[in-house]
Order: sequence, then C-alpha cells, then structure tokens
Amino acid sequence: MPTQTRAPQLASAGKALLLPMAIDCLVLGAGQEVGKSCAVVTINGKRIMFDCGMHMGYLDRRRYPDFSRVAPDGDFDGALDCVVITHFHLDHVGALPYFTEVCGYRGPIYMTYPTKALAPLMLEDYRKVMVERRGEEEQFTTENIADCMKKVIAVDLKQTVQVDSELQIRAYYAGHVIGAAMFYAKVGDSALVYTGDYNMTPDRHLGAAQIDRLQLDLLITESTYATTVRDSKYTREREFLMAVHKCVAGGGKVLIPTFALGRAQ
Repeated sequence: MPTQTRAPQLASAGKALLLPMAIDCLVLGAGQEVGKSCAVVTINGKRIMFDCGMHMGYLDRRRYPDFSRVAPDGDFDGALDCVVITHFHLDHVGALPYFTEVCGYRGPIYMTYPTKALAPLMLEDYRKVMVERRGEEEQFTTENIADCMKKVIAVDLKQTVQVDSELQIRAYYAGHVIGAAMFYAKVGDSALVYTGDYNMTPDRHLGAAQIDRLQLDLLITESTYATTVRDSKYTREREFLMAVHKCVAGGGKVLIPTFALGRAQ
C-alpha cells in the first residue's frame, strides 16, 4: 500500500507497507491477532525478519508463519540478511527451530544473552508437551533445538552490532520478561524500531522499558493491550492480597497457577 508521506508509518496486518524512504514491511503473524509474531522488513535493500513465533491456537500449517512469502524458491539465506528475536515467549521464538533446521535458514540470528539461555528451555518444554504427552506429530527434535541455538549470536543491551557494512542493529531494554528487547535497525539514512512485547509499568521483578530518543522512519509496535485501561499496581496487589488473606483466614489453601518463567519470578 503506497503512501506519499515521509512521516513514520505503522505497519498493518497482512499488508506490505511501501514507504518512499525504501522501507517495505511484510507482516506474517501477530497482525490484529495474538500469536506467531513475525515481520519481515526491507530497509534500503537489507531484509530483516523480526521474531519467528508460533500460534498456540493452531495445530495445522497455520501454526507457523507462511515462510514461502519470504522466499518462494526456498533460498532463505539469499532472501534474508538476519533474523532478530525479541524475547523467549513461544509466540515470538517458537517457529525458529523449524525455520532453521527444517526450512534451512543458515544466516545470522540475534537475541539477548538471557533470551538465548531461556529460549531452548521453552522450546524443549513445548516439544515434550506436544509430542510426549499429547502425541502430536513432532515438528522439530531436541537436536534441532540445540543446533538452532548454535546459530544464535547473543547481544548486550545498547550494543551496536554491525551485521554487515551497511546494516546495524541495537537492542533496548523492554521490560516484559527477563531478556526482552526492542530492536533498532538502521541502513544508510533509514531507521526503524521493532518493539516486540514491552511494558511501561515497573513491577517487583522488572523495570519499565527504556529507549533513546531516535529519529525513525518506521515504528512497528506491540499493541495487545493498547485499548485496555488497567488498575494501578497498588490496586491490583491490594485485591490479590485481600483474596489470599480471606482464603487463608478461612482455613483454605491458596494455589496460584502461573507461568514458570517470568510470572513466577
């Protein structure tokens, strides 16, 4: 969808947004839905895949992004300059072993050190649940996960990484979960930020997202709760504690189901 303005533009679901400053965005997942985050951005001739997630609500081919849209001939190394993963949640990294070990992508993959440490735990847990407990067809093996992570280049926050002579990327603290990062990418005089999931409200575990003041041509942002007005942290903690005290005072026991990574901490 062409546009005549040079102002920053927000990519919409399922559409390639062609901007006059030579930035093209192909949204392959998480456009107007929650799941399989994946956006392929071409910036001044360089092509970056931001996130490579799976959709937890599907068990058929819709589980993964349609990678044929990236390279119809299957030459993913020629079609992409790098892959960037924002954090370890499966809707952002779940399709990565399939993309590298089954589809055959061999190019550079960037993520933060905590994401590189925790992503294989999430991926292996998912594989065990789907294959060993539910009897689903195996999409990737334990060895595939290990081989995939060997291709990953870990980066520090605010470290400027020169992917090649023209493309540079930089990670910024996103809050959300440990290791989560927003990524800045620049080629020539064009620049963009892809946020992934981020949190602007600090809690007792992580701080609020932080990023420099940047001159951008494109912002691609997570917006799952964009129209949700949440109670204050004080109000939510007070209601939680009141419910716990009421249960315990009545002789009951409190069971709190929560994600083992992130929420539990």
